[in-house]
Amino acid sequence: MSQTIAPRFRALMLLFMAVAGVLLAGAAPASAHAALTGSDPQQGAVVDKAPAQVSLTFSEQVALSDNSLRVLDPKGNRVDTGKPTEVSGTTYAVRLRSGLPDGTYTVAYQVVSADSHPVGGAYTFSIGAPSKTTAAVGDQTAGGGIVGGLYGLGRYVSYAGFVVLAGGAAFVLACWQRGSGVRAVQRLIVSGWVALTAATLALLLLRGSYITSGKIGDVFDLTLLGQVLQTRTGAALVSRLLLLAAAALFVAVLFGEYQKRTDDEKRDLTFGLAIGGTVVAVGLAASWAMSEHASTGLQPGIAMPVDVVHLLAVAAWLGGLVALLVALYRAPAETPVETAAVHRFSQVAFGSVLALVATGTYQSWRQVGSWSALTDTRYGQLLLVKVGLVALMVGVAWTSRRWTGRLAQTAAAKAPAKARAKVAATAGRNPGPDAKAGAGKTGAGTTGAEAEKTETGKSGGDKAKPGGKAAKGEAARRAAQLARQQAAVDTARRKQLRDADPHRFGLRRSVLMEAGVAVVLLAVTTVLTQTEPGRTETEARTATSSPASSSSSSGVGAVTLDMPFDTGGKDGKGVVRIDIDPARVGGNELHIFSLGPNGRLRDITELKIAFTLAAKDLGPLPVNPEYVTTGHWVASGVQIPMAGDWQVAVTVRTSDIDQVTVTKNAQIG
Repeated sequence: MSQTIAPRFRALMLLFMAVAGVLLAGAAPASAHAALTGSDPQQGAVVDKAPAQVSLTFSEQVALSDNSLRVLDPKGNRVDTGKPTEVSGTTYAVRLRSGLPDGTYTVAYQVVSADSHPVGGAYTFSIGAPSKTTAAVGDQTAGGGIVGGLYGLGRYVSYAGFVVLAGGAAFVLACWQRGSGVRAVQRLIVSGWVALTAATLALLLLRGSYITSGKIGDVFDLTLLGQVLQTRTGAALVSRLLLLAAAALFVAVLFGEYQKRTDDEKRDLTFGLAIGGTVVAVGLAASWAMSEHASTGLQPGIAMPVDVVHLLAVAAWLGGLVALLVALYRAPAETPVETAAVHRFSQVAFGSVLALVATGTYQSWRQVGSWSALTDTRYGQLLLVKVGLVALMVGVAWTSRRWTGRLAQTAAAKAPAKARAKVAATAGRNPGPDAKAGAGKTGAGTTGAEAEKTETGKSGGDKAKPGGKAAKGEAARRAAQLARQQAAVDTARRKQLRDADPHRFGLRRSVLMEAGVAVVLLAVTTVLTQTEPGRTETEARTATSSPASSSSSSGVGAVTLDMPFDTGGKDGKGVVRIDIDPARVGGNELHIFSLGPNGRLRDITELKIAFTLAAKDLGPLPVNPEYVTTGHWVASGVQIPMAGDWQVAVTVRTSDIDQVTVTKNAQIG
């Protein structure tokens, strides 16, 4: 059975890393944490005269650059003048040139949200009447492409490094102090420090390109780097690097002076290291809390300390779990993991789970905001996955606790046997006559092994006389070969003895499963930090929707219909919004918008519309809208022959095979 452990270990870790990679690959690196909640002119609006400025309102404060807001005419030329400015609170505006001609104009925005993530998008409005437009905003790739992927990977590595560094060190100090001298545990914690340091440096270099051009060539642009250092995120990354220097000193003491001392001498140094390590760990956790989700939105003064506690609890549980796993598999036979150490970690993990439940509940309320957002938003769905993984880990941890209890019982049962063995060993120091006689068979005071070595030395010496140095070299080579063989035999024997204990074997297997789930959990948590919170997404949808979600009339007689759809395929969910103006008998103008789940305009493969008045047996009357720009179609001169409760049917196709038809009624006339 023991021969299958290593292949199973590798297979499980490869599987979990693959799942983590899929989760990270599926995360949109440019997820907006600040959402566009309003604009003037509004999306799709047709105004009689050219406005003096265009203003945008976001769900939270954002950072602007010179090119954050751009307004393009139908030919794609910029018509904005000057730098964008803050009007009030979360509203920002850019001035327009005077005397703009009629046509459809494109507003493109690219800003950085208060929690450090780039936000980009575009919409259109028209002056006088809609027109075709050739404006393109595809060059805005902030947060995407290769740079976005590398930045997302860097975030995952930094979280993993922090968990291993802080959690592994906590495991050694609080649970298994003898582990400070185990080489495998030392390598694990040092690798966590190296990973966190390297990832932090990479994030600092990538940050400028990540929030602006998205070009790999801008990674080493010193001008962008200087701008990053003046932001809150840049300050957080620099602070993290300074704290990592202190962490390096902590690790050096832990694996240097600390592990050389006896158990009694370690007590005072343990207290000092615990205080210093806690201060450094809290500082590192705060470098995330001060620049991400917790730093903005509701109750940031409470959310940031809660986020720090949440991160520390994650590190204590998951990082300690990885350290325990390494100790169970890689610790030498002379320094095995004691049952007491496993029991102490079980208590630490239990406390961490309680802290995670408390802080996670608060964070969920703060970021999700409603029960519907749990299922209707990507953030809520990922949060449900995370909760499920935590529940699974708790279940596996309960199994580990059972194995720990059985190990404790076994150790208690073996204690009397060890005492008897000690007495027998003491008695063996005064051997009887038979023992002395046995010893005398190989000479006075000489054991059988020593006699064999002596005999071998003699024969070797006799052979060395004619052969000289060649014979000595052959003897040394043979001795080295025998030493390697003996070491391999000893290693195999120790492994056989270790695996022969069914309780310890069961503990190792359950801890391995727990660590595998932890890898996926860490990946999901990282994706959550890059996903727009459910509360923000819901508020943005509400703000950008018409006051009436069903057919309703505005003050000027127009009707707006919001029609959710789901074709069942990839990216098959969204909303079709139809503005019917003036919603009266005769000629009408239709503006059709295709919105993704995040409320942004997006293109779909095909769009068809038909009107039916069932009461008069009229229809369906097909409408062929004309594509204007991303996610926007227009149909002019649509004739509605009589008043009534018309059924509007919209057929949406998102791929060659994924298609659905949705309907909603509108009172016209």
